[in-house]
Amino acid sequence: MNSNLFSELWNRRSLLLLFALNDVKARYRNSVLGFLWSFLEPLLMLSVLYVVFSNLFKNNIENYPIYLLLGLIVWYGFSRATTFGLSSLTAKSGIISRIYFRREIVVVSSTLTAFIMMGFEFIAFAIFVIAFHFTPSLTTVFLPLLLIDLFILSTGVSLFLAVLNVRFRDIQFIWQILLQAGFFLSPIIYQPKIIPEHLRQIFEINPLVPMIETAHNLVLYGHFPSLVMTAYITIVTGFVFVIGYITFKIKGKNIVEEL
Repeated sequence: MNSNLFSELWNRRSLLLLFALNDVKARYRNSVLGFLWSFLEPLLMLSVLYVVFSNLFKNNIENYPIYLLLGLIVWYGFSRATTFGLSSLTAKSGIISRIYFRREIVVVSSTLTAFIMMGFEFIAFAIFVIAFHFTPSLTTVFLPLLLIDLFILSTGVSLFLAVLNVRFRDIQFIWQILLQAGFFLSPIIYQPKIIPEHLRQIFEINPLVPMIETAHNLVLYGHFPSLVMTAYITIVTGFVFVIGYITFKIKGKNIVEEL
């Protein structure tokens, strides 16, 4: 891997942030409420999903509203980041063809856009925490470390998908199907313990499973992840990022021509 990547991203952090903020602003451009939608949208979305899933899935999960909403935020952070990242190169083809800079910046900025939006969702989440009179565990302070892993994982997947999407536009449709399946294969509306033991290892191959489970444990139950789970998250996150980056470097040499 090119060791200059991270230093280049840091040196171009103003461009990175500019792309990300412009993408956030573009979502609410010409709307009556403008930037206020960045707070209202996640609040309304989480409210609807809470009403739907709380009534459809009767369960005895402790603090289920918080359990559900936290899982949704982590899942939608990954889903939105990879969806934005997948189409980032084609969406900014005009800029890419006119100005030279490292193309990875476009993909990383799209992932950053999704995580800025996740920040607004956590503000909405805080409102629910207050409304349900829930007190998060002290271990919640370690949640940002998990979100860093989630960001790296999302960036790795986005790098891989973005460069393939330039040549094979069917990738975006395939990825949406996989995301829909992944939602129900992640412990968002249920707990992992309901999965039969003989299927548990297959179920936990999905890196979002231990990540969502860790978020639940940190915020709701005051439990740290086991060393095995921590190692798995770290190794898989690093592996996915490296594969995504290498694929981007190999396949991305002729991006301008293919766009």
